[in-house]
Parts: sequence; C-alpha cells; structure tokens
Amino acid sequence: MNKTRALPEPHKYAVCSPADMPIKNFYKGFFDEVFIFFHPFIKPLTIDIKSFFSDSYPCKNDVISTCELVTWTAFTEKSGIAGFHQLDIGLRTLILGLKKEFANETLAKLIKDTCEQMNLVYPTEGCFLELLTNTFLEAVKNEGYDWLWVGDEFCTERKLMFIDDLIKENNPFGVQHINLFTHDNRILITTHWDSHFSMKCSDRNTIDRIVGFGSLEGFYCNDKTEIYWSLQNE
Repeated sequence: MNKTRALPEPHKYAVCSPADMPIKNFYKGFFDEVFIFFHPFIKPLTIDIKSFFSDSYPCKNDVISTCELVTWTAFTEKSGIAGFHQLDIGLRTLILGLKKEFANETLAKLIKDTCEQMNLVYPTEGCFLELLTNTFLEAVKNEGYDWLWVGDEFCTERKLMFIDDLIKENNPFGVQHINLFTHDNRILITTHWDSHFSMKCSDRNTIDRIVGFGSLEGFYCNDKTEIYWSLQNE
C-alpha cells in the first residue's frame, strides 16, 4: 500500500502567512514587523490600455517606461470610496475572491466605473506589480544585498538570483506566485495569492528604510491583522 506523501512545514522566512491567523503571529520568532504595501492602479500613458487585457500583456520594463502608478489614496479620493478597507473589499469582489456574504457589488461597480473614467488598469493580485518591482529590488540593494533567493509559493523550489539581473530582466518572475528572501533570512517580500497587496517582513528600522526608499503606500500590521484585514474592519 502506497504511503501518502506529506510536504514538510515550509520555512516561515520564505513563504506568505496563511489567511486564517494573525500575520505577525505566524512570523513570530522570525520577523519583528510586517508592512503591508498596496499594489497601485496602473495608468497607461504611451501604451494602449487594451494590451493589459489580452495575451500580449506588457512586460515589467515596458510597463515601467510607458505607465504611471495611481495610489490607493488618490483612487479613493477620486472614486469617493470610504477608505482602504472598502477599496480592498471592492477589489476582492471584482475577482470573486470573497464569499457572497462578504462581497460588495456596489463597491466593485464603483471601482470599475472609476477605472473606465480615468483609463486605469486594476491592481494585480497574487503577483508583484511591475511598477513596484524594480523599486523594492533597488531598496533591498540599498540594504547591502546583491543576491536574493527567489522561491515558489510554498518554497519547494528556490533559486539564488543576482538582484541587478532581476532588475534588468523584463519578465523575471512570470505569472507564478513567488517569494523573495535574503540569504540571511533577514528580509522577506511576499504576496498572498488572492490579495492586491504584498508584504515586507523584517525589523522595524529595515522596513522603514525600504518603505521610505520606495515611497510605498500601506500600513504596519498590528498583533491582530490578518490577510483579510479589510473584513476585520467591517
């Protein structure tokens, strides 16, 4: 009789926190702080917005050179949506990422209508946004690192990559869910597969420098913050 194969528990310094527990509790003993940073909306400037909704989705450096970002702050002000938690719920509703009792179709329609009015592309979920990738890679370099481990979603596979190569590469991660972490396990950058934000995990001073370097928009987790933090605020 064949024995059922069970994967070992993943290294917590190399994977995203699960959605059913406080984030900081998951990383306790590994990282002191976790900063959630939002994936901004994309505003095409010199590229046809239709390319974002086709098989020819533009690559990272093409997006950087032809688009600009629109922050969640700017979007809520333009749309009239009452805060980040409402915007997060609306975005999750758009991708059918919430159970019916938590979804809000009114918010989803408001986001869709505002994007059409402003010629915007929705933030990506589950993958690092092209407009931010080089920014946080440069920020990690600024911390004195030249290499990063690039691991898959559950860190069953990992590859050590030179950061400058990741910056130059037009499609360094593809569309897979990946995790980035330093060889000394001091910094982790990860994204939940069904969320429109990523997380930086480290000590407070390091995160402050990285966030300041890239002018990243978001907030620090408290002891109760979970992946579905917007529902906790409702």
